[in-house]
Parts: sequence; C-alpha cells; structure tokens
Amino acid sequence: MALPSPSYTITLRVQVPASQRATSTVVGAVADAGAAVTGVDIAHSTPAGLVVDVTCDTVDTQHSEQVVATLEALDGVHVLKWSDSTFLLHLGGKIEVALKAPITTRRDLSRAYTPGVARVCTAIADNPDDARRLTIKRNTVAVVTDGTAVLGLGDIGPAAALPVMEGKAALFKQFAGVDAWPVCLDTTDTEEIIAVVKAIAPVYGGVNLEDISAPRCFEIEARLRDELDIPVFHDDQHGTAIVVLAALVNALKVVDKKLADVRIVVSGVGAAGNAIIRLLKAQGAEHIVAFGRGGALGPDTLDGDPHRNWISANTNTDRFAGALHEGLAGADVFIGVSAGNILTGADIARMNADAIVFALANPTPEVDPIAAAETAAVVATGRSDYPNQINNVLAFPGLFRGLLDVGATEITTELMRVAALAIADVVADDELNSAFVIPGVFDHRVAESVAEAVRAVAAPPAPDARTASGRRPGASTSLAR
Repeated sequence: MALPSPSYTITLRVQVPASQRATSTVVGAVADAGAAVTGVDIAHSTPAGLVVDVTCDTVDTQHSEQVVATLEALDGVHVLKWSDSTFLLHLGGKIEVALKAPITTRRDLSRAYTPGVARVCTAIADNPDDARRLTIKRNTVAVVTDGTAVLGLGDIGPAAALPVMEGKAALFKQFAGVDAWPVCLDTTDTEEIIAVVKAIAPVYGGVNLEDISAPRCFEIEARLRDELDIPVFHDDQHGTAIVVLAALVNALKVVDKKLADVRIVVSGVGAAGNAIIRLLKAQGAEHIVAFGRGGALGPDTLDGDPHRNWISANTNTDRFAGALHEGLAGADVFIGVSAGNILTGADIARMNADAIVFALANPTPEVDPIAAAETAAVVATGRSDYPNQINNVLAFPGLFRGLLDVGATEITTELMRVAALAIADVVADDELNSAFVIPGVFDHRVAESVAEAVRAVAAPPAPDARTASGRRPGASTSLAR
C-alpha cells in the first residue's frame, strides 16, 4: 500500500461520548485504518459528549472515505463532517494581485492613475523600451497552457488546468519574487495559440509554456522564440532537462563515472525526453539510446516526425534494436520520462554495477524505487516521498529571475546548461551521497545560484556606442531613472 501523503490530508469533525477513552479510541481507529494522525483538537464539549477534530494524512480519496466509514462503525461515534485540506487550500484560488504602493489620497490617485499616468504612457509611446522599466513587464511572466498534457492527467482542458497554473505562479513568487499569471487558452489550434501569445506579449517579460501536448508544443515554442523579443521557455521540456542534468552530474560523482563514458538509456521520446537528450549531449554525453513505445530509436528508425528523427540521427550509434528491458543490459544510467510500472527490479539488475536510475513518471515511476534500489547505486524520482526528488521548481524560478533581471530576449542551450550546473553546485562534494544528489526544493540558495549563473550568460554586452547627441541609441528621454 502506498504511504499516506500531505496531498490527501483530511480533517474529521467527530462526535464522541463523554468518556476518558473516547478520543483515544477514535485516534486508534484512524491509525488502524492506515492513516497518519497529525492533530487532535477538542472543538467543544457538552454534558452528553465531545466534538473532536481529527486531522490525518491518507493515501488517496478512497482511503479517506474508508477512514470515515471506520469511524462511523464505532459505537457512539458519529462523523459530523469531514474536509479535504487540499481542496480548502484552493478555495477562491491560490494567488492574488497586490499593490506595491498604497492609493489612499487624491495625490496618490493622481500619480498612479489620471492625470499623472498619461505622462508615463507618453514616455513609453516615445520609447517602447521604457515599458520594461515603467510597468509590470520587467517582473512578470505569462504561464501559458491549453490544458492538453496536465501532469499525469492528460487532456483535461484549460479550466481544469487552472489550479496547476495558479500553483506554478505561486512557486514563481515564493522562490524568486517573480510575478507570474495563468493564461489558460480555450483552443488547441497551434496557430491560434501562437497568435494569442504574441498578442498578449507586450504585458510580459517572459513566457512559460506549460502542459501543452507534443508534438504541437515543439512548433509553438520554436515559433514564439523566433517571433517574440522576450524569452520563451517550455518547462515540461527544458525545466525537466535542466534538473535531470543537475542531478546526473552529481550522481556520476557519487559512483565515480564520467558522462562521456557512461551508457545512458532514456525511456520516453516526447517533449521531456527530447530536451533531456539534447542537453545531455551539450554537456558531453556520447552513448545514449532512446526508447519509444515501439522500441529503440536509431539511424534505422527514421519516420515523419522531425523531433523523433533528430533523436534517431543523434543517438544509438551502435544501432541497438530491441525492447527497453533488453536495452538496460550493460547500461549505466536509466532516465525515464514515460509511463509507470513498465520495469521491474530484475530489469534494473541487468544494468552495470553502480547504476543510476531516474524513474520520473508521475505519480507512478517506471520502476518501484525500492526495488530499483536493491541493485542501483542512486535512485531518483519525481516524487517528494522518496530521496532525490527531480522537481522543476529547482530550475524555472531562478532561471526567469536571471532572465528578467538582465532583460534577456532568448534562452540558449548554453544558458540552460549553466543553470543545471548551478543547481548541481549547490550540493557540496562533502554532502553528496546516494540519497542526496540534488538540493531540496526549499533550499533558498538554489534560485539565487541559478539566477546568478543565468545573468552571467544572458547579460547583454555593455553599451559603448553613442549617437551624436551623446545618448546611447534608444536611450530614454523620460525623467524616471
């Protein structure tokens, strides 16, 4: 049975008889039902009995309902109501707009709005570059989705995707002070998505594409990168690739192997798998075999998909042909971004000694992490209840913080590579071990380290050319500095 999780925390308001043992009986029953009790509070008392709030972590919704049924079966016990803490957190949404300066007097109003704001509008009209300094553009990112590839849920639509995009925006703010806003589009048409994002781009300093299904995500990202003057980032591709590279750099230190020497097996050739392979090669990986549903890709498996064809042409130089479990024999590294429970511990045992396993399918990894750890030296997942969580929150907040700080216009492979190394470097060599190859998501050093690395790569060259008037080309004439 899976372990209880904070994702399924419930609070039960329970009426019990007025006795010394009633509350302990309820707590014991909840524990016996497999839940983890985290709090017990007396809500109120009457001569006839007590009303007790019991808070506990459960495994899933069905388990929560089983806990309720268990209590209802006790003599003299009645569950008055119960609530799911995750749903309570989402009531009314998770983010809001806040003022940076108060508007409490006529003087405040005249500066923030009319008539004073007209002067700022005129300054931007005269010099559009001033929008980055004088509006929210300098610190704001659009989190754009069409809801077609949301987490492990698939195509659930834009409205159902909104809680995820709100969460993304909350993480931007929490970890890097970036103001992000969900943009959930009620269209799956590639051209419409591109047109809408281009139309709203003046408000934003960057675009984070999220949960858009492949292969459309490739064209949408490529076109927007070409046609916009702000950085465009597809987190499902490049955020995942950055954190995977960071974790692999450190995992290889633990097992004392070199990236150029190891044989890497990648399961999944969609958006994430494609980006991971490209970034690993940029870092110096030479021996990669990628597997899709039909088996290994290679020079003999070219088809009509240009993204799969790139993988076919740039990996599997030995022309291995076969299934995934066969390809694991003699491999040093397994990276899974595919589907849950497609491998067993016995499959992992076929890998070389001191193997590295990144089973990243969520919520169910490609192989049971405990079974994998029986023979692999390092095991990582996308889950928070196992060591070495590969989580994109280690990458995107700091990456956009750095991009916004220097007014960058694009995201390069080199920029992503140095971001990955910055994450890896947060873990000191004397901290590295098989259960700790990647920083924790709440390590405050990560976002700033990534931002610093990005600023160093993305910063434009210092201006030196000046016009006859002594001003730099395009310099502002407004009084705001």
